[in-house]
Amino acid sequence: DALPISLRGEVVPQGSGSGFVWDDEGHVVTNYHVIRNAADADVTLLDGSNKIVRKAELRGVDPDKDVAVLRVRDVPKKTLRPVTVGASKNLRVGASVFAVGNPFGLDHTLTQGIVSAVGREVQGVAGRPIKGCVQTDAAINPGNSGGPLLDAKGRLVGVNTAIYSPSGASAGIGFAIPVDTVRRIVNQLIRYGRMLRPSMGISVADDQMTRGLADRLGKPLEGVLVMEAPPNTPGGEAGLVGCMRKGGQLYLGDLITEVNGAAVKTVEDLLALVEETDPGDVVTLTVHRGADAGKVETLSVKTVERGALRG
Repeated sequence: DALPISLRGEVVPQGSGSGFVWDDEGHVVTNYHVIRNAADADVTLLDGSNKIVRKAELRGVDPDKDVAVLRVRDVPKKTLRPVTVGASKNLRVGASVFAVGNPFGLDHTLTQGIVSAVGREVQGVAGRPIKGCVQTDAAINPGNSGGPLLDAKGRLVGVNTAIYSPSGASAGIGFAIPVDTVRRIVNQLIRYGRMLRPSMGISVADDQMTRGLADRLGKPLEGVLVMEAPPNTPGGEAGLVGCMRKGGQLYLGDLITEVNGAAVKTVEDLLALVEETDPGDVVTLTVHRGADAGKVETLSVKTVERGALRG
C-alpha cells in the first residue's frame, strides 16, 4: 500500500460533470464542486437509446469531502438503475478499475486503468484534505468529476474527483473519493439533508501554534494541544483540561496523542478520526496531562452532534 502523501489535485470547474444513480428513489451522487453556486441543475439519464432530462433538486452537500446528492422525480423506475456499491478498504494496487463519465461533454465514456496507489490525501475544494483517496491511471478528464470509479465486477469503489496535471488534461494521475467515505456521507445527506458531525466541544491550538510552543519550550509536542474544554461540553465533562494563564505564565493543557488507538499528529488527524464515528459514540483519547509525556492518561468522551453545541 502507498504512503498517505498529500497532493493538490485540480478539480473541474462547476457547470458540467458526471454522476450516478444511488437508489431507486431518484437520488443522484456527484461532486460538490460540479454544482457549487449553481442556481439549478439538469440531470440527463439514458433510457435505452433515449435521453431523459429532468430538473434536479438539491438534497444536501458535504463540501469538506466534495460530495453532493441531487434528486430527480417523475422518472420511470426502469430508467433508474442504481449503482452496485462495493468497498474501498480492500482495494489493492494493480487492481483493474473503470472510470465512467462525461469527459469534454462526450457522455457515457468509459476508460480503463488500474489502482496506482491507495491512501492518498487530496486537497478538497473546502480547504480540508480528503483522506484515503484512490489513485488511478484510468483517464479522468474535465467532465469526469462526480462519475463512478468501478472495479472489475462493476461495483462502485470511488467517485472521480480530481486530476494531477500541469496541462489540465489527463496525465495518468487521477483521484477518486473512496466509496467507504462516500457511503457514510450519502446516507446522511439523504436522511437528514446535511452531515451530522460528532464533536467533543473543545477548542485546540492550530499546528503552527503547537510547533511554536514546542520550539520555545525546547521539548517536542507530538499531538494536538487542548486550548479550552468548557465544563458543559463532552470534553470538559470527561476531564479534558485546556491551557491556563496565571500570573503572566502559561500552563499547558492536555496534549491529545491518540484517538481510539490511532496516532494523532495534527489537528486534521484529530478531526478525521473523530468524524469517523457517529454522534453519541464514545471515543477513547490518550492524553499527556499538561503536555507532559510522563503523565499519560486515557479518557473516554461521549461525543454529541456539532449543532447541539451552538448557543
